[in-house]
Amino acid sequence: MREVEPGVLVDHVTDNEVDQLADLFSHASDPTRLRILLYLLEGEQCVCTICEQLDVSVSAVSHQLRRLRTGGLVYRRKQGRHVYYGLADDHVRILISVGLEHVRE
Repeated sequence: MREVEPGVLVDHVTDNEVDQLADLFSHASDPTRLRILLYLLEGEQCVCTICEQLDVSVSAVSHQLRRLRTGGLVYRRKQGRHVYYGLADDHVRILISVGLEHVRE
């Protein structure tokens, strides 16, 4: 992982970027949303599969997925009657993976 020298990054962070970063973390701050993100590390999943895997109701999962989508953490793809979700990009994958690595140390 790339290391940043002290002060190099912080000196160039705008207030708007701080607000956006806080918003990003707030969208992932719920245990159910984190479980969904961790499950999506395995790849794109149908809503019904997410519900079964996490043992959470469809309405609860849909609500949390909507929040994750609003935060730009997941994407949505509809195929027929099924809706599939996946991590928005590799940045989200890295963020979740590094966060998990951090708590395991």
